[in-house]
Amino acid sequence: MSLKDQAAIVTGAGRGIGRAIALQLAGQGARVACWDVDRDLAEETATLVSGKGSEGLAGVVDVTDQGAVLAAAEAALEAFSRIDILVNNAGITRDNLLIRMTPEQWDQVLDVNLKGAFHCIRAVARSMMKQRSGRIVNVASVVGIRGNAGQANYCASKAGLIGLTKSVAREFAARGITVNAVAPGAIATKMTRELSEKNREAFLQAIPMARFGQPEDVARVISFLVSEDAGYITGQVINVDGGMLMS
Repeated sequence: MSLKDQAAIVTGAGRGIGRAIALQLAGQGARVACWDVDRDLAEETATLVSGKGSEGLAGVVDVTDQGAVLAAAEAALEAFSRIDILVNNAGITRDNLLIRMTPEQWDQVLDVNLKGAFHCIRAVARSMMKQRSGRIVNVASVVGIRGNAGQANYCASKAGLIGLTKSVAREFAARGITVNAVAPGAIATKMTRELSEKNREAFLQAIPMARFGQPEDVARVISFLVSEDAGYITGQVINVDGGMLMS
C-alpha cells in the first residue's frame, strides 16, 4: 500500500495515536504535515517523519482557530503542491459527571474534537475537489457509539464526528474523495496510562482480546483506509477495539 508522492496532514500528531499515524504514513512514502498545539512535539514528530526518509513539516495549529487552520493548510499545500490525505486525530478530554460538568468543559471538548475536524475538512476540501481525489479519516471512539459515564462531552463529540463522517462522505463521493472513521477502543496512550488500576481492570474485562491496543494498531487501519486498496470504501466506521463492541 504505497503512498509515494502523496501528501498528508495529521492533526494531534505530537504524541500517541497521532504520532503513530504520521510515522505509519511516512513509512509508506507519504510526506506529512504534523500539526499539534505543542511546537516541540510537532517538530519532534516531523523530525521522526524525516528519519523515515520522507518529508516532515511541523505546524503549530489550534484546530479550534479557523484562521490558523486555513493558514496551515495553505502552508502545507505550498510545501507539498497537493493534499491527498487528512487525518483528524486532534482530541481532548475534560471528564466529569454531567451534573458537575461546566459549560466550559462541554464547549472545550466539542470545539476541539468536532468543530476542529469541521475546520480541517473545509480547509482541504477545495483542493481535493479540484484534483478529484482525496482521503479523509476521522478518529472517533468506541464511546461515541456506546457512551460512557463521566464523558458526556467526549462521547457527544465522537458521536458527532461519526455523523459528520457519514454526511461528508455522501457529499464528497462524486468527487472521488472518501471519508471514513476509525473508532479506537482502549489504546495504550498517555490518557489510558493515567487511569486508576480499578478502571484499567474494568476495561480489560470488557475486551475479548484481554489487552490494550497499541497506537500502531490504529495507524495501520488508517493507512489502509487512505490507500488505493480502500478506494471503494466510504462512510464507514471501523472499530479498532479488540472486540469490545462485537455485536
